[in-house]
Amino acid sequence: MIFAYPREFPADSVEAQVPDPGTARALVLARRPDVLALLAHRRKRLPVAVALPPSETVERAEDAILMAFCRLALRHGTWGEDYHAYHNEGHILEILGPRLDRMIDTIGADALSLRDWFLLSLFGAAHDLRQREAPDFAAGIGSNERASVEETFRILRICGFTPERNSELFVGCELMISGSTFDARPSDATHEYNPAELVVQSGGALAQKLEVKLDKHASGWRDDERVQHAQRLALIAADLDTANVAEPFALFMASAERLCLEREMRSGRDPVSVAAAQPMLTFLTEGQERYFFELHRFSSDYGRHIFQDAKQANAEKLTALTRQLRERLANPSQPLDGATVLAAFRSLSAAFA
Repeated sequence: MIFAYPREFPADSVEAQVPDPGTARALVLARRPDVLALLAHRRKRLPVAVALPPSETVERAEDAILMAFCRLALRHGTWGEDYHAYHNEGHILEILGPRLDRMIDTIGADALSLRDWFLLSLFGAAHDLRQREAPDFAAGIGSNERASVEETFRILRICGFTPERNSELFVGCELMISGSTFDARPSDATHEYNPAELVVQSGGALAQKLEVKLDKHASGWRDDERVQHAQRLALIAADLDTANVAEPFALFMASAERLCLEREMRSGRDPVSVAAAQPMLTFLTEGQERYFFELHRFSSDYGRHIFQDAKQANAEKLTALTRQLRERLANPSQPLDGATVLAAFRSLSAAFA
């Protein structure tokens, strides 16, 4: 590993449920065959004729993506018992499907190597594998991200990749997933750690600061072409992760709602309750405005080229929606509850779509 992490995150019961590619493929075939169709579609769009080392076949790459998909679906998605409204297998498909397609449409499949497209796809599938680790930052990298890196390394090994033969894959995964950390500050006694809330509180992904972190914790990295390339990929990966701001407005607002619901779940509040009303209203108005206009920045040249104009097209609608949401809920006739906030937000989102 590039960074000297202070602890290891062992395999859990979900890893035991999906121990190999065969199990993953059987699960996807039975429950989500559309994922196999998506991978087949992606094969047709990418330069698969480009020569790869024998140890980096497209089949092995897809095996790793499918294993990560199944594990997140079981751990925090619709196949398990700890459902997270945002960090689930649906977020994988957002990146793996339309966002990567949009990237290919804009810059062309030949703009990156086949290995790079695989790494970006695996990032989409694996960067949120762990969401329940106790807050513990090292080199600015969160414990969820470090645990996800370690699990991704195990997946790569199971699929036949090794650090000796395929070092670029391991280096790329480490930097891309580490760079998806959204807050490098340790939690304290006055602020409960809530990954869903940090997405709109922090000034973007750690990827923007990876050069500084590498200078401090991995001296000599600038002489290693693998690390230099992985650092650039981490910037692109961060932009893919946060490109919901550039989705069609209805999809953008749907992602805000999912993140809001996950935030309430992680805070221990019932999202339809009176206690949830003000936190939800603040998150869906001030939180979205602050993130969109003040904190979010695309990190890479590709990200800006692909997504910036579409993000800007959402600016006026977001401003109007948040203003009208505040006005609609300003003087309720009875105590405001989360269900009312959510209904008003959905109504306005539909009107602006």
